[in-house]
Amino acid sequence: MKTWLAAVATALTVALASPVLAQDNVGWSLAIHGGAGVIERGSLTPEQDAAYRASLDGALQVGAEVLDNGGSALDAVEAVIQVLEDDPLFNAGRGAVFTADGRIEHDAAIMDGTTRDAGAVAGLTRTRHPISAARAVMENSPHVFLIGQGAETFARDQGLEEVEPAFFFTERRWRGLVRQLEREGLPVPARPAGAPAEGAMAAVAPPLDERKFGTVGVVALDREGRLAAGTSTGGMSGKRWGRVGDVPVIGAGTYASNVEGCAVSATGSGEYFIRATVARDVCHRTGAGADVQSAADAEIEDVGSIGGDGGVIVMGTDGSVGFAMNTSGMYRGRVAEGGNRLVAIYADEDD
Repeated sequence: MKTWLAAVATALTVALASPVLAQDNVGWSLAIHGGAGVIERGSLTPEQDAAYRASLDGALQVGAEVLDNGGSALDAVEAVIQVLEDDPLFNAGRGAVFTADGRIEHDAAIMDGTTRDAGAVAGLTRTRHPISAARAVMENSPHVFLIGQGAETFARDQGLEEVEPAFFFTERRWRGLVRQLEREGLPVPARPAGAPAEGAMAAVAPPLDERKFGTVGVVALDREGRLAAGTSTGGMSGKRWGRVGDVPVIGAGTYASNVEGCAVSATGSGEYFIRATVARDVCHRTGAGADVQSAADAEIEDVGSIGGDGGVIVMGTDGSVGFAMNTSGMYRGRVAEGGNRLVAIYADEDD
């Protein structure tokens, strides 16, 4: 009897100490977003609608391949966000918006749900993939959050790819900044050094209120039951004074915890998402027994009650996905092992 009891006690100790909760193998699952905002059916041309859907579908395919080949949730999150950072349609990486002084500054964060290790960066200007810098902070430094020149130096020391700031320039975002500054009566900075000549790059009119919205994020579950979340952004168009939003703030724009059973990436009015500690609160709700959709809906309702707009994507340890928004749209998609890739844009669209 004593031997049996000792074995049970040992098993319980191991189970409680393990960062991954015991569960049946439910296969991998992946969900993404490309920003939430005023995205109405009349605001996108058929060509723009098709372009966004194709980009979302392509990003999902990349993540599905990583997970289907046995990759980790963290690997999938990083790989998919790298794709979205290279896509000028989204406000991250090559599609990032400009600050009021004509610079592009990137923020990103990533979190491992099994260990609750996390990494974040803010104010990057030359690192091609900010999400990779965030992962390097998590895995190769004793810190969680690095900013500005220090973060850039760290990324360089890690051997991450660097580019000239003009690499991130898009005519679409530049014209959006000029219109915004003129509307607000603020001075318009000189066109960035190294940018293509005016008119040399095709400009597509921004279809959403990009002063506030337009972040990319991924939540994933791998075959080992590990959760992960990541988010990347160019921030708010026309931002001043070194403003940083919710994306790199662990617990606000990004959070993952296998113990509480969820991974979250948020997009929206960052100041409100920070005040409401959105991503952490969603996981608190799932940890208390709520399903991912109910937790997402309740949290976005809470954000709305203090004046915030935006959305969240949530992944559960059973592979279930929750999408919630209080805006007219959110670029989003999901795929699970053995299933089809699904993408959506408008709030009234099935996802």
